[in-house]
Amino acid sequence: MTSLGWIAVNGFRESVRDKVLYNLVAFAILLMGASLVLGQLTAGQDLKIIKDLGLSAMSIFGLFIAVFIGIGLVFKEVERRSIYNLLSKPIRRHEVVVGKYAGLVLTLTVNIVIMTVALYAVLAYVAWGENEFARQARETPALDPALLKAIALLLVQLMVVTAIALFFSTFSTPILSAALTFGVYVAGYFSADLRNIDQVVDSRLTQTLARGLYYTLPNLAPFDVASQAVHGLPITAGYMAVTIAYAIVYIAILLVAGSAVFSRREFK
Repeated sequence: MTSLGWIAVNGFRESVRDKVLYNLVAFAILLMGASLVLGQLTAGQDLKIIKDLGLSAMSIFGLFIAVFIGIGLVFKEVERRSIYNLLSKPIRRHEVVVGKYAGLVLTLTVNIVIMTVALYAVLAYVAWGENEFARQARETPALDPALLKAIALLLVQLMVVTAIALFFSTFSTPILSAALTFGVYVAGYFSADLRNIDQVVDSRLTQTLARGLYYTLPNLAPFDVASQAVHGLPITAGYMAVTIAYAIVYIAILLVAGSAVFSRREFK
C-alpha cells in the first residue's frame, strides 16, 4: 500500500472510532423514521414529506460529519505530537493532507450510503402498504431512482465542504476552523446574491469586494436538487457533469492550497 493509501485508511479508522460520528448517523436515521410518522399525518403527501425530510437529514448531518470530523484529524495529529512520527517516515507533507482528505471522503461516503439505505427502507415500507390507485396517483414512484442523483450531488457538495474544513484546519484551531467552514457554507448558498449586489448597492468598493467573494467562495446552491427530486423534475446528466466538474476543480484548488500551507507550517 502506498503512503497516501496508508494515511487514508488510517484516517478512515480514526473517523470510524469517533463516537460523535455514530451519534450523528443514528440521529439522522431516527429522523428519517420520524418522517414516516409525520408523512402519515398528511394524506397524499406522505412520500414527499419523507423524501424531503430524509434528504434534509442527510444534508444536515452530513455537514456536521464533514465539518467536525474534518477539522479534527490534522489538529489531533499536531496536538498529540504524532505528526513528528508521521513526518519522520518517507512521507511528504502534501501526502498527509491529501491522504487525510481521502480518508474523510471515504468516511463520508460510507455514512451517506448507510443513510441512503435507511431512507429507501422507509420508502419501501410506505410503498408496500399502498394500493394500486394510490400508487398511480403519485407524481413520482416511492423508490424513485432520481433520488440517487440528488444524493450523489449532496455527497459531492459535502466533499467540497470537507475540503474547506481540512484547508482551514491546516493553519487554525478547531473552533476557528468550524466557524470559518460554516461561514463559507452559508455564504456559498448566497453567492448569486453577491454577483448581483450592484443592483442594490451603489458603493463601488462594496461591489468590488462582493464580486471578489463571488469568484472566491464556492457556489453550493447548484448541488441542492432535493426539490427537483422530490417533485419529479428532471435532473439531466449534463447538469450533473458540469456541477461535479466544478466541484473537482474547486476541491483540487483547496487541496493544493492546504498542502502549500501545511508544507510551510512549523511544528513546535
